[in-house]
Amino acid sequence: QVQLVESGGGLVQAGGSLRLSCAASGTIFGLIAMAWYRQAPGKQREWVAGITRGGSINYADSVKGRFTISRDNAKNTVYLQMNSLKPEDTAVYYCRETARDYWGQGTQVTVSS
Repeated sequence: QVQLVESGGGLVQAGGSLRLSCAASGTIFGLIAMAWYRQAPGKQREWVAGITRGGSINYADSVKGRFTISRDNAKNTVYLQMNSLKPEDTAVYYCRETARDYWGQGTQVTVSS
């Protein structure tokens, strides 16, 4: 059974930074692609960033240049470093194991203006 547990969310002022973590268990982490999504109140869940097992990375245009996705296969963890945060980044952030569609429970990020 694959489990994904996010952490690192919180309340931050605009312009600040947060680093989210997603710890995976029950899978061979180094062989899977991972992604971060977010869902703001009243909006559909949207893809934020993805990283393949080989380390190829892509970002949504809205976060490009501000967010950085990375992975540590030794720690079975994927990260999302978020800099220059804006109020519109406020959302619940989820990690996803893309091949088999496993999701974490989400972590709240709130950016105040």
